[in-house]
Amino acid sequence: MLITTQDEFADYQITKTLGLVRGNTIRARHVGKDIMAGLRTLVGGEITEYTKMIAESREQALDRMVKEAEALDADAIVCVRFTTSAIMQGSAELLAYGTAVKIKPKK
Repeated sequence: MLITTQDEFADYQITKTLGLVRGNTIRARHVGKDIMAGLRTLVGGEITEYTKMIAESREQALDRMVKEAEALDADAIVCVRFTTSAIMQGSAELLAYGTAVKIKPKK
């Protein structure tokens, strides 16, 4: 599955637009990780506990979006975007969305 944030692919022509596809996940912070993150704010530096959590969330949202596109028999997804939103204190949603398309190589 080809994925891009652009409107099109340089080497492919979009032959059919199949529609919006999306994938999301909601993650809650872990108390133990919050304590480590709190300590990290005292000394500075990257909060690796949260970096890892958001990276895992991003991959899961992308995987779910791709599965939705595959169900439509898409070849690719264009205009991919990510967004986050707070759901409740201590948890957030990560949403990946784009447009599923059929493509063919340009001549």
